[in-house]
Amino acid sequence: MPGEVGPTMILWILLPAYNEEDTLPRLLSKIDVFAKEASMECRTVVVNDGSKDQTGVVLAAYAQALQLEVVTHKINRGLGETERDGFEYIAERSGPDDIIVRMDADDSHEPQYIHSLLERIAEGYDVVNTSRFRRLSGQKGVSAYRALLSYGANLFMALVFRIKGVRDYTCGFRAYRARAIQECIRLYGNDFIQLKGMGFTSTLEMLVKLKLIGCRFAEVPFVLRYDQKTSKSKMLTSITVLGYFAMALLYHWPPSGWRTRYKYYRDRSWGAPQSITDKPRYKESGH
Repeated sequence: MPGEVGPTMILWILLPAYNEEDTLPRLLSKIDVFAKEASMECRTVVVNDGSKDQTGVVLAAYAQALQLEVVTHKINRGLGETERDGFEYIAERSGPDDIIVRMDADDSHEPQYIHSLLERIAEGYDVVNTSRFRRLSGQKGVSAYRALLSYGANLFMALVFRIKGVRDYTCGFRAYRARAIQECIRLYGNDFIQLKGMGFTSTLEMLVKLKLIGCRFAEVPFVLRYDQKTSKSKMLTSITVLGYFAMALLYHWPPSGWRTRYKYYRDRSWGAPQSITDKPRYKESGH
């Protein structure tokens, strides 16, 4: 079946990291425990985004003990370029039926939720979010102001982008079919993540770009453990919010908005499969 998750597939765990010398040892130890208990091969890829602390030293030490691969930026390039480089690195090395799970490196995402992410992937979904806005979900260590800001931002995104199956648009803890990421990179090229310099906007942009090629989305509840985070927040709220508004404009503004510009990806199909993983859906555009 197209939605199965089997032992021959590889689970790739992607961690963008910047100045995480304190949190990475805890998180990598948890990932190691998860990998030893998992029914499929697990590989971890960390993109060290120009860290100025001992993150590189920590990664070198763990690389010898774990199936850990490190991509290094000599200078800090921001989350957008870090995510892009990490996904491109894995897309070139993964099979189409592999699974990619992207997590934060600050120990606020618990690997135990990967089990439920994989269960939904096995049902045939292409992208599965962890969500703070589902029953039995929540967040610890988040201030009331930040929680309200997050709720308002996600409400805005739900109204603007309307992605079926998604309530949490800003949490980066997600599972993807490798085939969907490979298709995105093939179709969008360097514009796979276009707003690279707009803070954490890339987390939302990936959802929107995957929606435009017909992916199916689902969510699982989880608890964000912000109380376990000891490193400083890297999010620049003003730039990220500006990026959200910029993306809304790029998405809707005719005649060159994303919905219009990438319309041929949806129209030139070989039928109407339920999911991008059911069969090849898009013809070559010639662009």
